[in-house]
Amino acid sequence: MAIEHAILTWIHLVAAAIWVGGSIFIGIVFSPILKSITTSVEDRIEIMIKVGKRFNKVAVPSLFILMITGLYNSHMLLSKPDLLMATSYGIFLTIKIVLVIALIITYAIHVRVIRKDVEDQIMSKQMPIQQIQKLRKKIIILGEITVVLSIAILFFAALLDAGI
Repeated sequence: MAIEHAILTWIHLVAAAIWVGGSIFIGIVFSPILKSITTSVEDRIEIMIKVGKRFNKVAVPSLFILMITGLYNSHMLLSKPDLLMATSYGIFLTIKIVLVIALIITYAIHVRVIRKDVEDQIMSKQMPIQQIQKLRKKIIILGEITVVLSIAILFFAALLDAGI
C-alpha cells in the first residue's frame, strides 16, 4: 500500500510541475520575451495562441490528473464531511478544493475567451487591433489569476503534506 501511495503522490507532483511550472514559465519568462521578439501586438498574440495550444496538450491532461489524484488522496477525509471543519487538515483541504474550483472556472473562462472562432479571426488577421488589445488584456488577467491560484493551491498542498 505504501508503494501505491508513493506512486500516486509522484504522479500528482509531476502533474503539478507541468501545470504550475508551465503556467509560471509562460507568464514570467515567455510572455516578456515576446516583446523583444516583435513589437507587433498581432504577432505576439498569434505566437501566444500557438504556444497556448501546444501547452494545453500537456497542461489539460495534467490538470485532470491533478484533480483525480487529489480526490483519491483525500477520499478518506471527504467521506467524513464532519471532519472537514473539525480539523485544520480538513479546513486546509476545503480551502484547497475551493481554490481548485476557482482555478477551473478561471481556466474555463480563459478557454471561452480564446475560442476557435476568435483564434481563426486572429490568425487570418481579420480582427481589428483595438479588439486584439482588449483580448490581450483579458488573457493577461486570466493568466495572472491562474498562476496566483495555482501557487496558492501548492501552498495548501504543502500545509496538508506537513500535517499542520
